[in-house]
Amino acid sequence: MKFRRYSFVVANCHTGGERRFTLPLWPVLGGVAAVFALPVLVGLGARWSVRSELRDLKATAIALRMENDSYRDATGQLAEQITTLQGAVDEIGINAAVDPAASRAMDRLPAAVKNRAMGGGSGAPSPSSSVATSPDTAFDVLRDLLGVIEDRLELVRSGVERRQVLAAATPSIWPVTGWLSSPYGGRRDPFTGQNDFHPGLDISAEQGEAVRAPADGTVASAGASGNYGNLLVLDHGFGIVTRYGHLSRFAVSPGQQVKRGDVIAYVGTTGRSTSPHLHYEILMNGQLTNPLRLLAQR
Repeated sequence: MKFRRYSFVVANCHTGGERRFTLPLWPVLGGVAAVFALPVLVGLGARWSVRSELRDLKATAIALRMENDSYRDATGQLAEQITTLQGAVDEIGINAAVDPAASRAMDRLPAAVKNRAMGGGSGAPSPSSSVATSPDTAFDVLRDLLGVIEDRLELVRSGVERRQVLAAATPSIWPVTGWLSSPYGGRRDPFTGQNDFHPGLDISAEQGEAVRAPADGTVASAGASGNYGNLLVLDHGFGIVTRYGHLSRFAVSPGQQVKRGDVIAYVGTTGRSTSPHLHYEILMNGQLTNPLRLLAQR
């Protein structure tokens, strides 16, 4: 393909010499066009680069928004857990209180009875110490820590509930209104005059005076029993049993559940008795115990 050519003559005014340059038209025009097109191409390239960066920034913004939403959800869950734990703490504080008399009596219970009631069990494992190197790790550590706290609170709540049940089952009030006519332990037998061991308390009272349960329990038996006369036995659980002798009549029947303060029988003088009174015994794991250890002051 032949290109149209143009010649340029350059003359030296002093020497008169000339120099001729011959150039093809289209290649020259192409070069000129390339020179002018270069800035345009550079601008287009820069624009494309900016668009690419904008796309990357948009993608990063979307990822950050999703991550932020995830953290917001996680924070909301942690806040809800904290609120739940605070409610549990408040509940434990309310439920931890027990009747002062029952609490004092419960403190005097034998260790075997307390251990049987409260049970064993170790606390929740302590969280391992770690350094949070990222928000995700921090949230994981907080979740684990809150889980451990929840476990500990559950153990504490369970312990408080068992303590309440034990307090309710501890005989802490006088079963009848009267006066102490014969204490627990050694005494002189009122019939023979011989030295004798008295396994409970004799509380003198009027015939037909109401006898009340000194603690929550279940009626184990109610009927005639030799020297005891009409005998009522309450099982309070945890190895605690109480007996009530010389009754005139019963107000409850075997298997019945009773609460502290409920009327369970009436004072009499049945069996080996010289006058109306209540014979009152407490057994701990089958062993006789002085009821005065647990009774609140009259």
